Amino acid sequence: MTHLSRLSAVEAARKLAAREISAERYVNACLERIDERERDVRAFAWIDRERALARARELDAGPVLGVLHGLTLGVKDVFDTWDMPTQGGSKAFEGYRPQHDAGCIAYARKVGAIVLGKTVTAELATFPANETRNPLNLAHTPGGSSSGSAAAVADFMVPAATGSQQFGSLIRPAGYCGVVAYKPTYNLIPKRGVWANSDSCDTLGVIARTVPDAALVASGMIEYPGLRAFVDRANDVPAPRIGLCRSYEWDRCDEHMKAAFEGARAALAGAGAKVAEVVLPEGFRGMAEAQKLVSNFEMGRGFSDVVIRFGDRLRKPLYERSVAGLAITGEAYQRAQALGRKCRQLFADALGECDVLLTPAATGEAPKGIDNTGDPIMNGVWSFLHAPCVAVNGGFGPNGLPLAMQVVGRLDDDARTLACAHWVHRHLGR
Repeated sequence: MTHLSRLSAVEAARKLAAREISAERYVNACLERIDERERDVRAFAWIDRERALARARELDAGPVLGVLHGLTLGVKDVFDTWDMPTQGGSKAFEGYRPQHDAGCIAYARKVGAIVLGKTVTAELATFPANETRNPLNLAHTPGGSSSGSAAAVADFMVPAATGSQQFGSLIRPAGYCGVVAYKPTYNLIPKRGVWANSDSCDTLGVIARTVPDAALVASGMIEYPGLRAFVDRANDVPAPRIGLCRSYEWDRCDEHMKAAFEGARAALAGAGAKVAEVVLPEGFRGMAEAQKLVSNFEMGRGFSDVVIRFGDRLRKPLYERSVAGLAITGEAYQRAQALGRKCRQLFADALGECDVLLTPAATGEAPKGIDNTGDPIMNGVWSFLHAPCVAVNGGFGPNGLPLAMQVVGRLDDDARTLACAHWVHRHLGR
């Protein structure tokens, strides 16, 4: 019999709604798994066992509240929660307790989700790593900045967890840990109550173990019927039209990722997908640098108070990067923003007749060591485009760790992007 903590989010939600299992029993199963593995994986910054169990008992005694009834959720430690600290993985915010939930967390609780705890983030959702390990190999990074969310889901501690992405903070850690991430179209999930880095790029999303799981949890955070409709028909998705996109950052990928990409092409074409090469317009060549400039400009100014009053509590690389962001001129920022707007207008036509693009989610497998969360170069362009992206596994590297791909769709075409990603995930056989 499958241990309850290993149920998919869709299956667990179905059993909880049908009262085949109690929320209390389900929460205890997740806590049992955490007790087994948390000492090694270190996915959580805060766990509130008694509050979670008390909430589970309340749900068991009352009516089914909604699509996430009784489902446990890990919450990245930059999402405000009224009943737990939000510390951002930084000494600058030790002990900070907000009075309100982030909007998306409040809505998830309204439809029955149980917040089990706060998952570890790289400092202030940027790049200095904290203590989380990759559960597939504890000597390797889980990626960042949504480090704990990816590790907790991959290690069966929770079925899903929230994350945020400025550069590659959802897609890359999920890819490194062999699970799924859904980064929606920009601002589809409202950001109120989630700590900002770069308002032009920051996007909230979900990490889960399957594409329908991620869509289900996202549908519990927002009113977006297309997500729920996809979950209900996930097994009836036709073969998509897929554009293979190497992007202008392709040379940063290692030989193993490049080989996995070619293997994915063959596997998907063999399964019935229509596969074509897609070359992005020349203007996209500057998008990675433009995204970095915009992010650093906005982050430097957004972190001003922290830098001025609590700079000695920030780790040195983050402090220096924030200060450097203040040196970027408004004129350079406006030019970068203009390029982003232009490329967003070109992007739908660039896909041609393809439903989605397939492109590497990282430069290779998760690097060894936990001080470096990996290179986000394969993600930043898509974050700046505001396009929906889904990370799925596409093979394995020399250390036996995943080589992830990302499925990228048109802006506001999230339901189709998820459906295509699900088809890809199933037919890559991972």
